[in-house]
Amino acid sequence: MVALRVAVVSPVWYPVPPDGYGGTERIVSLLVEGLVAAGEDVTLFASGDSRTSARLEATVPAAPSARIGEVEPELLHALACLERAHEFDLVHDHSGPLAAALLARSGAPVLHTVHGPLTGANGELYRRLARCGGDLRLIALGPGQQRALPEAPWHGVCPNAVDVTLYPFHAGHDDYLAFLGRFGDDKGAHRAIEVARTLGLELRIGAKCREPEERAYFERHVRPHLGSGVEYLGELSHGEKVELLGRARALLFPIDWDEPFGLVMVEAMACGTPVIATRRGSVPEVLEHGRTGVLVEDHREMPRALEQADALDPFELRLVAVDRFSPERMVAAYLRLYASALAGDAGGRHAGLAVPGPARSVPPARLAETPFRRAGRG
Repeated sequence: MVALRVAVVSPVWYPVPPDGYGGTERIVSLLVEGLVAAGEDVTLFASGDSRTSARLEATVPAAPSARIGEVEPELLHALACLERAHEFDLVHDHSGPLAAALLARSGAPVLHTVHGPLTGANGELYRRLARCGGDLRLIALGPGQQRALPEAPWHGVCPNAVDVTLYPFHAGHDDYLAFLGRFGDDKGAHRAIEVARTLGLELRIGAKCREPEERAYFERHVRPHLGSGVEYLGELSHGEKVELLGRARALLFPIDWDEPFGLVMVEAMACGTPVIATRRGSVPEVLEHGRTGVLVEDHREMPRALEQADALDPFELRLVAVDRFSPERMVAAYLRLYASALAGDAGGRHAGLAVPGPARSVPPARLAETPFRRAGRG
């Protein structure tokens, strides 16, 4: 079978995979490694300090995280793929609406996974992008994104994934609560502090604090409460993150926005840690109330929900993470979306492209998968 020539475009701001914060980049890494392992011909457009089995194309030697939000690095990154789009059978963009707008006119079929929200200014960008036409098809992380912008050119849905082999399982937990993410009103570290204080429990916070808005939020809402059971651990490495999640009594997820996916919820599940979350955005799509988490309408209900979270079976949490959010399942789903995007090319290289079957369910006795295969391309 002829290998697909796929260009995968990651955001330029963090390496692939990221050393700390960077959910999208972590997903891109799992996808690219899975595609290479499946025999596809993959070129990854990412920062030069990325680690990948695919061919790496970089416009910067290292991720320009300190310049996040500037136009120049993002534009040059997108143009690098645009200039070479004719070399690929398909372009899969994860980097945002700017690249999607440019690549839609590249002449190659373009799939764009929407990792950001579809409300506010970002939603308006996608509305205008949808009206501009071009060969662009959007992939949602869940049905909620599609409902938020029904007029968009949706091509399908593919939830994110975690490699559960990198998340040690803990059947028992310590008596503290965890908050993990970034600092901002929408994520709600200040609400987690309020919940922990109400319960009289320790709260350990791991969060990104790099951008001016994040630092201002930290100074206003977090620093005044440090000590007396509230500890800020900084931006965590993967090892530090799984240690925080794995031993926590529960992860607090008190968001106040339409979260597109919320990967940290799946990461906690993979560790066997229950999640208490506000019912916003993708939360009801990721968590099943009373089985893999406890959903509340308002963060003030979280203290009363802790007892219900304590009763959740950590083995069940792990099994659901393995079954629903494995990298193999995600890669197979994306390959099906690639095949359907190329189906109109009846006389082309991939007229007979095979569509992978559905991922197999995990037997109930399994708590961990075999390690995710990594291809060794130089």
